[in-house]
Parts: sequence; C-alpha cells; structure tokens
Amino acid sequence: MTNSADLCPTRIPGYDGGPFTPHPEFLDEHLFWLAHLGSCARREEAQELLFGPDYEACEEFYHRVWDRADWPIFTVPLAGSHLIHVVYRTFEGDRGIDYLLHHLDWEHAEHLAQDDGHFMGPALSWPELTAAAGTGIPGGATDAPHARLLLMLPALGDDTLPDDGSDRLAAALRARTAVDDPDRLAALLLSEQGQHGPAHWTTSEHGTRVNDGHHSFRNPASHFALPPHRLARVSAALTP
Repeated sequence: MTNSADLCPTRIPGYDGGPFTPHPEFLDEHLFWLAHLGSCARREEAQELLFGPDYEACEEFYHRVWDRADWPIFTVPLAGSHLIHVVYRTFEGDRGIDYLLHHLDWEHAEHLAQDDGHFMGPALSWPELTAAAGTGIPGGATDAPHARLLLMLPALGDDTLPDDGSDRLAAALRARTAVDDPDRLAALLLSEQGQHGPAHWTTSEHGTRVNDGHHSFRNPASHFALPPHRLARVSAALTP
C-alpha cells in the first residue's frame, strides 16, 4: 500500500530537478485549470471558450506558478502502487510539464510525456486516462476523479473515443472550472487533443499497448521509443 510520504517524493529516480512541492490548493483555482489546459486548445474557438474574459488574469496566475524556485508536483496513485507524477518544471529557459510513471520497485521513473515547446506524446489512451482518473485510490494531489482527469488530459492522444467521452470531459470542466460552455469546449478539446493530436492504439504480439504518435515514447517505431521491456511495464501499469 502506498503511504503519503511516497506520494510527495523528495526525489524521483532517473529524473533531475526540484525541490518538488505539492500544491493541492492550485486544483481549487479556476485559473490554474485554464493555464494547465491551454496547450490543448489549439483552435481559436477553443481558446476563446477556455479563456473567455479571464485571459489576462490567467496570464498573471500562470506567471505566479512558473516564477518560483520549487517545482509543483501533482501525484495520482494507480493500482499496484504505481504513481503518475505531473511535474511543473520551472527551470528558467526550459519550462514545461512532465508526465512520469513510477513504482517504488523500479530503478527509475518512466517519462511518459512532456508538454512544452518540444512536446512529447501522447502517453495515454482514453481507457487508460479514465481508468487512472477513476481508480478511487485515496491520496496524492486530490481524490477527485474530475481533477485527476483534467490533470492528465494533456497527455491524452486517442483516435477512438467512446460516445460519452465528450460528456465525461464536460462534466469535469463543469466541476473544476467556470467556463461558459463546457459541452462545446469538451468537444473541441477532444477533437484536437493537445500539441501531438490523436494517435491510433494497438496491442503488440507480446500484449503491449502502443501507439503511432510520431513524438510518443510509446511508439516502438519512433526514435524516442522506450525499449520493449519498459514499454511492456508501462503498458501493464496503465492497463485498465
């Protein structure tokens, strides 16, 4: 069983940076979610729906998050004592959000995605995202499934979504933000899916879930692919 100390790491094996500081209070801020989801809104209509009249206020909040010495971290516990860390890398000149998967028995965390000017991803299929958000496992940055879903949304890339996918995202937006039209915004965000866009997922002959994203660590044909045994353990950890 994962204890609270494990969910707020002082270091993450194989990942430099920090100090890491949990900031669960950010998750109650409407402006935090606008900034966090900003890279998912690529079209003008999506940007207008996301930011609305709060664009300038969001920019001010954004700078308060990034202009700090510590690295904000938000952890989502998964089954089998696995953890997803969402890390705000506040390093001057190389800022971005990193998505890491770890287990205490692993020698290092696996870098799943990064959301910045040199984006990498996608990292998660829709079933993996929703399963991770809805585990019900307590601890980490928040127990709220809606918040967990939005935290990991920029790592999503899936060209096969269920009919109720937009409704589920809209419910999360309605619960955690004050956007005027969460239903329309949800539909747009799922059509665009971050900087990397949708990817197609398949299962390899060895039972490993992989995708065809050009910049994905989980695409065995990409230059950035994780080695096969690490792809397999990532897939096993994220299996719904």
